[in-house]
Amino acid sequence: MTKQKILVLRAGNKNDFRSDSLAADDNYYNMIAKTHTGLEELLAGEIKAIGGDNIRVLNRAVAFSGSIKTMYRANYLCRTALRVLKVIAVRNAADGEELYQQIRKTDWSNYLSPEQTLAIDAFVSNSSINNSQYAAQKAKDAIADQFREKSGVRPSVDLINPDLRINLHLAGNECTLSLDSSGESLHKRGYRQWQGEAPVNEALAAGMILLTGWKGQCRFFDPMCGSGTLLIEAAMIARNIPAGYYRKTFGFMKWRDFDLQLWKLVKTEADKRITSSCPPIEGADINKRIISVAQHNITEAQLEKFISVRQEDLEMSNPAEPSDGIIVTNPPYGERLQKEDLPGFYRMIGDVLKKNFSGWDAWLITSDYAALKSVGLRTSRKIRLYNGPLECRFVKYEMYTGTRKSSK
Repeated sequence: MTKQKILVLRAGNKNDFRSDSLAADDNYYNMIAKTHTGLEELLAGEIKAIGGDNIRVLNRAVAFSGSIKTMYRANYLCRTALRVLKVIAVRNAADGEELYQQIRKTDWSNYLSPEQTLAIDAFVSNSSINNSQYAAQKAKDAIADQFREKSGVRPSVDLINPDLRINLHLAGNECTLSLDSSGESLHKRGYRQWQGEAPVNEALAAGMILLTGWKGQCRFFDPMCGSGTLLIEAAMIARNIPAGYYRKTFGFMKWRDFDLQLWKLVKTEADKRITSSCPPIEGADINKRIISVAQHNITEAQLEKFISVRQEDLEMSNPAEPSDGIIVTNPPYGERLQKEDLPGFYRMIGDVLKKNFSGWDAWLITSDYAALKSVGLRTSRKIRLYNGPLECRFVKYEMYTGTRKSSK
């Protein structure tokens, strides 16, 4: 069987993913990488760059196929991925009893020993089983009963740090069973020890920067930098530092087939591409305490030589040098600033951009569309993203020198 036939995608809904043939051989698998809404195309590009095959964009996910090496690379290199799942079975389950029986068809001793621990993350949609906790309980019972019958001993549940994290996705009557190769969400890079209020997480921050097209070709400034996540992700992109560079552990490291030598090879190959080239990356915030938090995180990431931060009121923001650059920022919105203050604050953002950042591009993310209108500038691009549960717009302003017409 050729690689091109490994992944069979059912015609119809573009979000459907079905694995009718799980692998061409023992070394090739179907996988699903999870991401944020709006970052799917970026993640698909990242998967392609690391050697993934049969790539398919889904809703908040990308399906692909590849080797164990591809899986290691996806965890270590993909900036916009949240989890990388290795699909092991796709079966039909119309109710709880059938779900139990279908899960028992998998020989779980291939993946787990009775002495190890497990956790099950269950997700249900448009199914007769409408309770994810119930689905997870039936799956746990099926696995535990199988071990008890074979050996008299069953694995324990550890929701925090299990040896094996299992992902169960039930859509209609279709049940997809996967092993979570990431462990903790991949947005937890390992450098952010402290955070400010309502931050963007690391994967979203990286996605925002990549959506702008910035890869280190000009100055980068975040005038409301908070705990410094956008600054650190920008430096990592500019210097080609892998997304998982600061992490100590991944879920696959506890798997029975973990290949330590292959993992070391993946890391070595990626780390060799890290460069010392980086444009000026600067951050500012009015809050003195939060600037110290940002500085701490920057130091944890060993990027203090490449990123500078300062305490500064937004109204006083001005480029340190007259050269062009890019602003990417997460300004306060309804969750952090009283509603009556928002229009005036966003009006001030527009005034500062227009007055002090001629020739720059500015990107803002916000969930308050009414306040966004107060900026008073014409947007040249709008992208729908989610910051946690908040639906947001990520918007671009082109700060032309002179008039828009003369700049063109």
